[in-house]
Amino acid sequence: MRILNVRLALIPAALSLFMTGCASIVSDSQYPVSISSTPAGANFEVRNRAGVVIHSGSTPGTVTLNSGAGYFKGETYTITFHKDGYADQQTTLRSSVDGWYWGNIIFGGLIGLFAVDPATGAMYKLPESSATTLAPVTADTKASDSLTFITLDQVPEHLRDQLIPVN
Repeated sequence: MRILNVRLALIPAALSLFMTGCASIVSDSQYPVSISSTPAGANFEVRNRAGVVIHSGSTPGTVTLNSGAGYFKGETYTITFHKDGYADQQTTLRSSVDGWYWGNIIFGGLIGLFAVDPATGAMYKLPESSATTLAPVTADTKASDSLTFITLDQVPEHLRDQLIPVN
């Protein structure tokens, strides 16, 4: 009778191994991502693949992001950086398949391989960081390549009072 009780106790433990996936046991479906820029102090906005703003803040910062976007779908994020005096910059953050996901094949976790890990997003991982270098905005010299002279009578009447005499 005692052997039967031990076997009955082992059944839920064995089922729990087959009802979970390797990646969902060892890894996670949400990852902290460090976001930085050079120079620091840029505002950033994180959008998911649907274009929805997930987070906004300023650099340096850390945001926790989901690695999956649905069943068998890894998430892709677009990070837009903005800082006065610098050109806006965009970077893309893509999830990739977590190596632990393949552990389902080795350890026989078919439910983990086809159901648990793909549904929870645990089959994917995200990079630890995203960084960019912002370029300073400079004057556009192409627009002012030429110089045009006009006489006072060619200046519109409503702009003449804004003219400054040059000696």
